[in-house]
Amino acid sequence: MLKEIVHIGLTISDIEESIKFYRDILGLKLTGRITMTGEETDKLFNCKNTKVNIAYLIGTDEIISPPIELIEFESKEIERVESSLMRTSISELCFSVDDINKFYKHLKENNIECISEPQKFDFSEFGFGKSKALYFKDPDGIILEELEALE
Repeated sequence: MLKEIVHIGLTISDIEESIKFYRDILGLKLTGRITMTGEETDKLFNCKNTKVNIAYLIGTDEIISPPIELIEFESKEIERVESSLMRTSISELCFSVDDINKFYKHLKENNIECISEPQKFDFSEFGFGKSKALYFKDPDGIILEELEALE
C-alpha cells in the first residue's frame, strides 16, 4: 500500500529563520515556497480561517536528504512545547557527516545549541558498526542528530 516517504514536515514558528538555519547552517537547498488558504486548507488542517506558509528544502549534490517541509501557521497561534527525546513523538531528524568534529565546531561557531559534544559508540556486536553522534537543536528547539560512521 505505501510507496515512499514523500517528505518530512516540521511545524516551525518563523519560516524565514528556519529557512536560514536549514539552508545556511545545514546546507540544504530551498526548492520552493507556497501559501495555503481556503476551504480545503481549513479542512486539511482541521482549523478555521487558516493561512499556512510552507517551504521545501532538499539535499544538494553533496547532501543526500529527503525533502524537508517547513510549515508555519501564519493565522494561528501554535503550541510551543519543548522537544524531548523522552516524549512520544518524532524524537529527532538525523543527518550524516564525514567529520562530526568539524561539524560540531561549525555549530558552535554559529551559536547553535548542542545537547552534547560528539560521542563515540560501538554497536558492532549488533551489526551496526561504530559511529560518533551528537544532538543539537534548530531555532524552534526541534532536536536534530548528526552521525558519523566510523571504519
